[in-house]
Amino acid sequence: MINITQNQLRQLYEIDDYLWLEETIKLLKTKDLDNLDLDNLIEELESLGRNELNKVRSLLKQIIIHILLLEYWQDEYDRNCSHWEGEIIAFRYDLNHSLTTSLKNKLILELEEIYQLSRKLVSKKARLSSNLFPENCPYSLEQLLDDNWYPEK
Repeated sequence: MINITQNQLRQLYEIDDYLWLEETIKLLKTKDLDNLDLDNLIEELESLGRNELNKVRSLLKQIIIHILLLEYWQDEYDRNCSHWEGEIIAFRYDLNHSLTTSLKNKLILELEEIYQLSRKLVSKKARLSSNLFPENCPYSLEQLLDDNWYPEK
C-alpha cells in the first residue's frame, strides 16, 4: 500500500474529491490520523450535515404543502385529493426513513418557519388568500409524520 501524505491529500482534494474521499477512508480505516487532511474532512462533514438537514426540511415542507392543499384547496379537491394523499405518503416515508433524533429535534424547532414558507407557497400556487390558512402551524410534527393522520375535512 502506498502511503499518501497530508499535503498530497490536500492537493488531491482540489483535483478529484471522490478519490480524496476514498483515500481519506483508507487512512481512517488504518487509523493513520497523522496524514488526514483535517481541514477538508471537517468541511465535508459539515456539508454532509447541512445536506441531511436540508433534505429533511424539504421533505417536511412538501408534507405540509400537500396537507394544506388537501385541507384548503376546495376547487381542486375532487380532482387532486388522491394525488395529494399519494404525495404525502411518499414524502412521509422518505422523511421517516431519514430522521435521526437530532434531526427530528431540529425540525421541531423549525416547524413554524417551515410552515410559514409552505403556507406562502400554497397561497401562491393555488392563488388562495393567505388569510385562509391558520396564521400559526396547526399541526404537530407527530401528526405530520404519522402515516394514518390527515386533516379533517
